[in-house]
Amino acid sequence: MARQSRQQRRERRAQQQPTPALAGGPPAAPPRTRPTHDAGGEPHREPRREAAGGGGFPGLRFIRESWAELKKVEWPSQRQVITGTTVVLIACAVVGVYLYLNDIVWKHVVQNFLVK
Repeated sequence: MARQSRQQRRERRAQQQPTPALAGGPPAAPPRTRPTHDAGGEPHREPRREAAGGGGFPGLRFIRESWAELKKVEWPSQRQVITGTTVVLIACAVVGVYLYLNDIVWKHVVQNFLVK
């Protein structure tokens, strides 16, 4: 399954949300509230919920999340890999030749003009 584009996600969200009232503006955001404090002065926090399948071995969650992310990766085709590798090798060869020639020129300058 291909990853959704940003535009597709926006369209899907727009379809899921109820249409705004006749005011013509976006729906009002819920008012922000400050966290309530317990008697000890600590802010009240809801208990953390573990992700699905998060129990047991702690490294297992990491592996599952990593595998899920790898499924989302758009892997290059063989042709794209070959093209990219060729571009990198040619660029390395060009830079290598440039540095080699530059080294020869400066070696000549140092030996003939600066060392005497």
